[in-house]
Amino acid sequence: MAIKYQYNKTSLTEIGKQLKIRTRALPTLKNKESALRAEVKHAKERAEELSGEYRKALASYDYMASLWNEFEPDLITVDGVELQVVKVAGVKTPALKQVNYSVKPFDVFAKPMWYTEGVEILKNLAQIGIESQILLEKARILDYQRKKTTQKVNLYEKVQIPGYHEAILKIKRYMEDAENISKASQKIVKSRHAAEEEEERV
Repeated sequence: MAIKYQYNKTSLTEIGKQLKIRTRALPTLKNKESALRAEVKHAKERAEELSGEYRKALASYDYMASLWNEFEPDLITVDGVELQVVKVAGVKTPALKQVNYSVKPFDVFAKPMWYTEGVEILKNLAQIGIESQILLEKARILDYQRKKTTQKVNLYEKVQIPGYHEAILKIKRYMEDAENISKASQKIVKSRHAAEEEEERV
């Protein structure tokens, strides 16, 4: 990206302002990038933990495998998932508030004794699975924002800040040269006038 400027004081002032803005913003952007990177790692690790918990929970219910044939599959359903928005390093991310379930009424005396436990098991498995998916989505959002922040850091650090420094240097040199030429030409004009006045006197 080429920095557009003119060789005058107005352009020099404007470029100076832009340089100051970017120089001040750079540490904040770097901190944001670090925070986002850490949060992405944390969200992915937590999602992995939950996946592990889910697998362990499933394995721990293996002893009930034959009993699940008696269970009514539509006895419990997930009605909806309530989310809340949590800001992480200025980025809006989803967080699980609660999972809403519907449980069909059943006669605890007519149905097998483990039905109540079966409902709680399914609620727990659904909760873990849903939370894991939300964490993966959170990690995806944060990683996308982290990449954008990294691009901005690189743009400021490697392109714009050096570019503005160079532009300021060029404008200052040009203005100094123009001033020197102006002074030199004034001296020439003065010495000519002095020479002309001298000739007139003679």
